[in-house]
Formats: sequence, C-alpha cells, structure tokens
Amino acid sequence: MKQTAPSDILCIGSVLWDVIGRAASHMRQGSDVPGRITRLPGGVAMNIAMTLARFGLRPVLLSAIGQDPEGDELIDACRKLGMETAHVYRSEDLPTDRYMAVEGANGLIAAIADAHSLEEAGDKILRPLTGGALGSEAQPYEGIVALDGNLTKSLLETIAQSPAFARADLRVAPASPGKAERLLPFLSSGRATLYVNLEEAGLLCQDEFPDTEAAAAGLLSRGANRVLVTDGGRAATEADQDRMLTQVPPQVLVTRVTGAGDTFMAAHLAAEHARADRDAALESALRAAARYVSGEMPL
Repeated sequence: MKQTAPSDILCIGSVLWDVIGRAASHMRQGSDVPGRITRLPGGVAMNIAMTLARFGLRPVLLSAIGQDPEGDELIDACRKLGMETAHVYRSEDLPTDRYMAVEGANGLIAAIADAHSLEEAGDKILRPLTGGALGSEAQPYEGIVALDGNLTKSLLETIAQSPAFARADLRVAPASPGKAERLLPFLSSGRATLYVNLEEAGLLCQDEFPDTEAAAAGLLSRGANRVLVTDGGRAATEADQDRMLTQVPPQVLVTRVTGAGDTFMAAHLAAEHARADRDAALESALRAAARYVSGEMPL
C-alpha cells in the first residue's frame, strides 16, 4: 500500500472547468450587461484543494476527468497548482465536467453544474481507497477526507457506511443547496463533520432557521456529529454535542461568491490540521472566506 505523507488530505468530488461571468452592476433575470468571463480550474473538491495548497498542504485528488483535451489541460493545471493527480480516474468515454455561473454586484444570479461524468464514473473514483493504493476495507485510510456532494446519493450512502472510511476524519460539503439532501446519510451515521450554509441546513432538516445557531442545533438534534453553518456575511456557528461557538466574519466588499464556501471549508481544515483550537480555526476560516469574496485572495 502506498503510504501518504502527514500533510496529505484527500479531496474527493468534482474537479472541472469553471466558466464564470462577472459584472460590476446589479443583475436580474434577462439582464444583458458588460463584464468579464473567465475559465479556471474549479469544482468543490478542486476549490478546496487549491486553498489547501496555498496553506502548504499536499491535496490528493480523487475525481473523474476525461481523456479529452480539456481533461489533459485540467490535469496539467492541477499538477502545476501542487496537487497529486495520480489517483484521478481518467475515463475514455466521459467528457471533462464543467460549471457555468453568472454573478452580479448583487451576488450569484444563476449557475449550472454539468458534473454528469463524475456521477457516471460512480465508485470507480474510490478504487484507490478500496483497492489498496491509498487504503482498503482491511486497512482503512486514517487521514482527513474532504468530500463533496456532487457524488451520487447512492455513492454517498456507501461512503457513510463503508469500512474503508471507518477511520477517516470525514469532512463533507453539499456542493450546492440543490444537492444538500444527498448528505442525509451522514446525519444518520453521525460519522462526519458537515459544512453547510443556512439554506442547506434548512433543506437537510426540512425546516427554516432564523440563524446559524438554530440551524446547528437542528442538525445536531437529527444525529449530526459536528457541523459548521455559515450565512454569508452574518454570524457562523461551529458546534458538536459538547459545545457551540459562534463568530461574525469580517465585513468586506463582496466582489465574487462562487467558491467562498469551499475556501471557508479548506481554511478550517488547514487550521485544524495545524492543531489550531476550535475558536482559532473558525476565525481563520471566516477570515480566509472574507479575503476570498473581497478579491484579496488570488483565484
């Protein structure tokens, strides 16, 4: 079995091309305004990995990327950004996934995630953790695993119960509100730390919450092991059955929103990997997310 370094963190989920259109003006349905369009490596797992690399860690990607030219280019970009790509599943038949979003001064207007290849690849992306390259059911991987909800519900259910993940420090994000309910297996298993926003917490609990403290309490009452709930520029809460901690993020001018939640999660992971206490880890994550949305942190 290949031994991973102490700084390895597995990032499992979507690695794709982000196509983002940003305008400086407020937008609504039907708006046609000038702006900038960029194409950058993205996806929840990729965004988390990029932030981890900035903190000096070595993220290991487990995802599905096509053998098309876009896939080759994406693999090359990942390597240049300091990520381990040897365990990525490269499909001959499935194209490289893409995400497209439009953002205005008033936030995200619309987005479409085309992560069908990741979904169709299914458990093939987990072979390194079940076949011995990184772990197996007999010798489970024991490090941190950052997992995103772009995987299918059935595959997430498998991960929530699989012996191959029994010793892992599982950290899970839903990818988007539309996929929040895919995280329900981790509520019933009580096995993971969940990173969600206020809307996603409400969807998981089939309820509406006035703030992140209430949302955290709701998730814990339904079996969650540990949760971090954010609400944009308002107070965020980190909680488990023993303690609830709430902090207000720094107030900044918002210039972008896509990827902010992933940056928050990665910065929190990096802080705890460096053995920061819970207060300091939450503060570090909120500060990193604020820097990101303000444009201070590079893409």
